[in-house]
Amino acid sequence: MGDINGVWRLVEERATDPAGHRVAPRFGVEGQGLVRFWSTGAHTGRMMAVLVDNQASLPPGTPREYNSYCGAWNFDGTTLTTKVDASLPALLGTEQVRQVKWEGERLVLSPPALARAGTSVSRELVWERVG
Repeated sequence: MGDINGVWRLVEERATDPAGHRVAPRFGVEGQGLVRFWSTGAHTGRMMAVLVDNQASLPPGTPREYNSYCGAWNFDGTTLTTKVDASLPALLGTEQVRQVKWEGERLVLSPPALARAGTSVSRELVWERVG
């Protein structure tokens, strides 16, 4: 099991439709993000994350994607579960579940599929350790 403790920066967001075709990522082609995990026990701790579409400008009428939350986490080696206790209103009090895999030294988190424009979009967020 890899060690997720530390600070990670988003290096890639992969998004696919049900047929496996690439689609536009939620946080755009210039998405940025940071996540920090720190331990309070062997496989538990606290975390905080922030993600944003960082394009200089967006098409008129297009909202900028943004997400941030923090909470207590538990990691069993394949599944990361965070009990959100501070966030944007939509996430407060939820459990955020991510499937976890490793690509070399990179941490890959897969959230549940996201409904967008009438279809289900699967995503992988690829993180690289900072420092």
